[in-house]
Amino acid sequence: MTRMTRRVVITGLGIVSPLGSSVDTFWNALMSGASGARRVALDGIADVTAFPVDGVDDAARARFGQREIRRMDRVGRLATLAAAAALSDSGEHGVPAERIGAMVGCVHGGAQTLHDAEVTLATRGAERVSPLAIPLGLTNSAVAAVARTLDLRGPTGVTGTACAAGTDAVGAGVELIRSGRADLALAGGAEAPLAALLVTGYRQLGALSQTQRPPQEASRPFDTARDGFVMGEGAGILVLEERERALSRGATIYAEVVGHASTCDAGHLTDPDPEGTGAARVIALALADAQVAVDAVGYINAHATSTRAGDAAEARALAAAGLTTTPVSATKAAHGHALGAAGGIEAVVTVLALVHQTLPATLNLETPDAEIPLAHVLAPRPAPIEIAISNSFGFGGHNACLVMRAHHPPV
Repeated sequence: MTRMTRRVVITGLGIVSPLGSSVDTFWNALMSGASGARRVALDGIADVTAFPVDGVDDAARARFGQREIRRMDRVGRLATLAAAAALSDSGEHGVPAERIGAMVGCVHGGAQTLHDAEVTLATRGAERVSPLAIPLGLTNSAVAAVARTLDLRGPTGVTGTACAAGTDAVGAGVELIRSGRADLALAGGAEAPLAALLVTGYRQLGALSQTQRPPQEASRPFDTARDGFVMGEGAGILVLEERERALSRGATIYAEVVGHASTCDAGHLTDPDPEGTGAARVIALALADAQVAVDAVGYINAHATSTRAGDAAEARALAAAGLTTTPVSATKAAHGHALGAAGGIEAVVTVLALVHQTLPATLNLETPDAEIPLAHVLAPRPAPIEIAISNSFGFGGHNACLVMRAHHPPV
């Protein structure tokens, strides 16, 4: 079948997040205005405001056993829990292992494993460093854990395009289905970056919020008082498959991925193009891939991390793309910025907005920037949404966009 005839739908969802680790719990918390932020103690540095996930080790041990979780860094545990939930949610698919692929966005790999190895090397000597430090510390450790625990023997890969990685991974998964290289693909992102070195590094860059506000008020996307992002962890995974196959097996179809695109600013090491030119172009390219007009978009899940430069650049990009009157929200204020996992988590948010025909809100947005007025969603509300987009932008100028369509069963 050609690319244009292989329509890609979402038949499974998995989420592990600071707001909960089931789809219903996560969505209900998002709708209630909850925040997963709190103060977190990390080895060697002062407590930080962050968005941690509770109960990960216990849940992974119950699902996979103690022997298996010893062969995973925390990022692998997050990824496998979300992937297993998504695959279970997709139902009896009947696809052989050799035809199931996996694409997982991840930036920092096994950050805690590498931190522990460094501490061991410094305090106990080289002979005491674990032989698992390298395989668990690699960026591919999350997708490798997913493939191993779920016996996925098709094409696998990891995208590492900074905070665009999860969205790029979904795009890669879409191409596996479009091209016929896989009949089922798990795609999304996972990240466990709450390790002292990483938090310190991002702080030294000036990327993290230093506000003295309560933790739940620290992340303030698009607000004039924003001063940096608040780091989180988690995983969000989608199950993708070809539409006709999903219909033939009676699968629950949540939504359809109709377009995706990636671009690069090829500019500053960390800051986006201040005019948002590359970001506007990626939105246009994704809509062109979807064959969707800009005025058909009913919801935007913004990347908006609560940084001064990033949110301003995205607002300019949305204006350049003709989307200033389209409802927009940035849910990172509720679940945190999980770096490579952000696109996966927010893809789940975008799918659920289509399923529930409800716009999620941006928390803590008290005084929006006046330079470029946007149609901010300040409280959840019902709305007819046929087309939704999810944006992700990362260090290095990476831009990614997904376009999704609400599913309507054939008559």
